[in-house]
Amino acid sequence: MSGVRAQQKEKTRRQIINAALNQLSAERSFSNLSLREVAKEAGLAPTSFYRHFSDMDELGLTLVDEAGLTLRQLMRQARQRIAKGGSVIQISVQTFMELIESNANVFRLLLRERSGTSAAFRAAVIREIRYFTMELCDYLQKANQLESDIAYMQANAAVTIVFSAGSDALDIEDQIERDQLAQQTIQQLRFIARGALELSNRRKVSKKSS
Repeated sequence: MSGVRAQQKEKTRRQIINAALNQLSAERSFSNLSLREVAKEAGLAPTSFYRHFSDMDELGLTLVDEAGLTLRQLMRQARQRIAKGGSVIQISVQTFMELIESNANVFRLLLRERSGTSAAFRAAVIREIRYFTMELCDYLQKANQLESDIAYMQANAAVTIVFSAGSDALDIEDQIERDQLAQQTIQQLRFIARGALELSNRRKVSKKSS
């Protein structure tokens, strides 16, 4: 029975998380949601909420953690697609844009809470973006044989550009405009990649001549 209860508890917890995400939109941020609204959307009595989260702040931090996990899973999905052949940058941007289309509220949460009024939320978002950046850094370092500082600079710049593009994509409904934004992002990332590779090559030449 304990296993069944644990499964039911996790199912209800997931209902609450999904209910909160479903209520986010371009007009509504997490700070505008109330506990009663989330519980109602989840099909629960408000008192049932407290069996899973101590308050809305704990729920919000959980959502940020979920969003960070979604980003890291996104990167792994992109790697699997890259392994089958194709442009690393093009596939990565395409995968990210697909996230914006299918999980817009997850990305909205990160964008808003990154500069929100809650210090705890801001710290949590910064932590998740750092995890994402470091995972990309490790990938670039191994894939392109870059030194750690060059790989980090490329990863950090790439994340900044992609997040900015994602923010713009949220407000674009026309598919042609979205495609143009994706192509622009791809070109920017290629410039950064070339710069990182050039710097890496210069260092190698300098070390050989010294």
